Amino acid sequence: MATGSRDGKKSAYRVPAQRATTLGVSAFLVAITWLVFGETVHHPSVSFDDPLYVFENPQIITGLTLTGVLWAFRHSHAGNWHPLTSISHMLDCQLFGQRAGCHHFTNVLLHTIGVVLLFLLFQKMTGAFWRSAFVAAVFAIHPLRVESVAWIAERKDVLSGVFFMLTLGAYVRYVREPSGIRYLAVGLLFALGLMSKPMLVTLPLVLLLLDYWPLERFTNVSPIGSKRGTWSQQSIGTRLILEKIPLLALSAVSSLITLFAQRQAVSSAENLPLLGRISNALVSYVAYIWQMVWPIQLALVYPHPAIAYSQPEYRLALWKAAGAAAFLAGVTAVVLAFGKKHRYLITGWFWYLGMLMPVIGIIQVGAQARADRYTYLPQIGLYLIVTWTIADLSMAWRYRRQILVAAAAIVIAALMWLAWTQDTYWRDSETLWTHTLAVTSHNDVAHAALADFLLKRDRVDEGISHSEEALKIQPRNANAHDTLALGLFRSGRVNEAVTHWKESLKIRPDGMNAQSNLAWVFATSPDASLRDGAKAVELAKKAIKYAGNANDTNVTIILRTLAAGYAETGRFAEAIETAQQASQMAFAQGNTALAEDLQSNIAHYRRGLPLRDPEAINKTR
Repeated sequence: MATGSRDGKKSAYRVPAQRATTLGVSAFLVAITWLVFGETVHHPSVSFDDPLYVFENPQIITGLTLTGVLWAFRHSHAGNWHPLTSISHMLDCQLFGQRAGCHHFTNVLLHTIGVVLLFLLFQKMTGAFWRSAFVAAVFAIHPLRVESVAWIAERKDVLSGVFFMLTLGAYVRYVREPSGIRYLAVGLLFALGLMSKPMLVTLPLVLLLLDYWPLERFTNVSPIGSKRGTWSQQSIGTRLILEKIPLLALSAVSSLITLFAQRQAVSSAENLPLLGRISNALVSYVAYIWQMVWPIQLALVYPHPAIAYSQPEYRLALWKAAGAAAFLAGVTAVVLAFGKKHRYLITGWFWYLGMLMPVIGIIQVGAQARADRYTYLPQIGLYLIVTWTIADLSMAWRYRRQILVAAAAIVIAALMWLAWTQDTYWRDSETLWTHTLAVTSHNDVAHAALADFLLKRDRVDEGISHSEEALKIQPRNANAHDTLALGLFRSGRVNEAVTHWKESLKIRPDGMNAQSNLAWVFATSPDASLRDGAKAVELAKKAIKYAGNANDTNVTIILRTLAAGYAETGRFAEAIETAQQASQMAFAQGNTALAEDLQSNIAHYRRGLPLRDPEAINKTR
């Protein structure tokens, strides 16, 4: 009796102690996350995608409204359908306005929640407390996380990450005690995750991998409804796959919506040869592994060798793709060979391979070879492999605990330092693009983006220089033609600007900026040889179709251009009506300077005078 009493007391003390340790580790994870990423609350937004996603999007900056919520579900947003992400941006604008630091705060907060949930989830699934803590710590502060956390436009990563963890947690509860309600919770959370970022379409595969290990469902499924009382290995697998069909249906629907939303970005890459896409995908799989081990020289944009480079010598060598394929095949063979005894190898490796599949570039979207943000959830599988393998290999070590604690401390400290350093490059757009150019080569996208930023700061000569560098690398970069044309226009080299805007439209016929700017020159140039009122009207009408929502400032500016085109063709009544519409929109948007300019334009038209822009003429001969 006395022994039983002592055991009972030990058990009673053990539970609060374990809870205290869990709370302490959770607090540690929160602390290291904020030590690395807390500085972002002092950062401004960046020029790449942040304006498109938030700060120049009228549906977002108006805050949380019924109209905005309906828009989020009915329309794609920046080429993506992720209504919950859009709504989260609206909520930030409702609460904080356009203060970038507050938007950054939300990103860091969501990432922190995901980190703690990952720790609790792995602890619950595996029972391995300290291994779970280490996996969560590496996930929290690895330098590859910086892009997802420090970039406001990547809200979709951290928000979908939270729903990913919640879905896995709900699934573990369902597995421990199956019920229709619990399965419904899994499906609902998964749907919310897909509406945050469609990359989660492979989550049903992750659930099957968790069934294999650590949930051990392929061997431990209870024989419910079986008269014989047993399940064959094959029937267990079939049952577990059938169990995922409703979730796979959600993935299929999300995939179709995503392909439709991204059809323009996908179609722009259709000319890429399949071999080039496969080669880049293989190399990217290996590059992500290397960056996990050696996370330096990270960049916002890694040029795609089959898109960005016009010169053959820049393209991906076939031996690199062959080497990557051999490496991946070798690792897979090792995993399969040892996976029966060490099941975590199977789960971790195919977690990594499978979760990256939607963004690995077989279906190419955008001009990047790969992106740090794509590793946000997939690399958890690799962290799992490394952590459990080291723990197993070190079982017989003398002073094992001391060595592992010291090694973990060194790794975490090193990753924190590297991540904090990487985060400093996001302190402003110029630093970000300058760093990207410093650590990559032949990066036409970065040159064009930096040129755009510099032109907005009236650093015209520098903007022209970077635009020209971009076009040396890739003559078919429409953005570079646009930025070069704008720089040339502002330098008084209007004829050259027109040439580059026309070239931009040959490459990208739906280019709104080139259409609008060309229309302005054709409608308002004092040089009669440059004017073409009919063409100005045609281009302005096309530009309006691509300008987005009627509340968009771009629409107001293009309507002003259309009015000028009408005036150039002598259609003054239409010019007045169009300019009045634009003026009302400008007042509604709070853009009083533009509204007053439009009133001045209207006075011109009422006197039967077309508009002339003294800047729209060559000043160099």
